[in-house]
Amino acid sequence: MTLALFDLDNTLLAGDSDHAWGEFLVEEGLVDAEEYRKANDRFYEEYLNGELDIFHYLRFALQPLARHDMDELLAWREAFLEKKVRPMMQDKARELLDQHRQQGHTLMIITATNRFVTEPIAELLGVEHLIATEPELVNGRYTGEVAGVPSFQDGKVTRLNDWLDHHKRTLEGAWFYSDSHNDVPLLKQVENPVAVDPDPRLEALAKESGWPVISLRG
Repeated sequence: MTLALFDLDNTLLAGDSDHAWGEFLVEEGLVDAEEYRKANDRFYEEYLNGELDIFHYLRFALQPLARHDMDELLAWREAFLEKKVRPMMQDKARELLDQHRQQGHTLMIITATNRFVTEPIAELLGVEHLIATEPELVNGRYTGEVAGVPSFQDGKVTRLNDWLDHHKRTLEGAWFYSDSHNDVPLLKQVENPVAVDPDPRLEALAKESGWPVISLRG
């Protein structure tokens, strides 16, 4: 069974769900607006520039989950999906997913954004398999810490290899779609790497390497 792997933010979505969750928290008055927005924007710039310390960022991003109980968080997430995520959905992304379904491929989203934010997005897109950064849960509450390896940069390769071992699968014939130079380690692992609305660094590498460059926007 061929794997079709998809990055989420700025690939299947026309925007970044992780950054949008931070914006949502600010807009709803759930965090200190000025301080949180400034940090959220700074981390996002570091990500775009390939300079992000993932553990430093996650300590920031997971703190709001740790400060509230699950019922509150789930209610906020529903509002977030309606307000922020649905407007980022792309018809061409759904069409691409359907093309791979029709070929009998196994679909997976693999994202650095945490599972709390991304699990319902994968469900909305009808993608069964999800590898995401795992926020630590203890007795039904988030701790603010990360469980295991974040699925970021080389961590995506590590997490995917663990999944492949567990499910006794291989990357033979696999596809991977991404917008970001942060995903180059995984793009280099698959037979069919595709750059989707790529950032400048990935676009340059894709052209140099002869990888397809596509757009799902519009």
